[in-house]
Amino acid sequence: MGIIIKPVITEKMTSLGEKLNRYGFIVQKTANKLQIKEAVEETYGVEVESVNTMNYSGKTKSRFTKAGLITGKSRSYKKAIVTLAEGETIDFYSNI
Repeated sequence: MGIIIKPVITEKMTSLGEKLNRYGFIVQKTANKLQIKEAVEETYGVEVESVNTMNYSGKTKSRFTKAGLITGKSRSYKKAIVTLAEGETIDFYSNI
């Protein structure tokens, strides 16, 4: 499995991609900024200017049912926001 798990495709990230040339990716928790930069450049053939990362912790969730209280936990993950060089773009929809 590679460092990049999946791209983040939301309205906010799409508008950031169009305006500021920034794209979001869910990455492995152990990956650092240099590894993320190399993976994006190799996968998409673009030049990366900077990488910002965010760690999201898993949250506990509970709900009441007939059987009683059921508790669980959502997954924790790491998100990377990649800024591309001037004139570079990534088209996520090209191979659909």
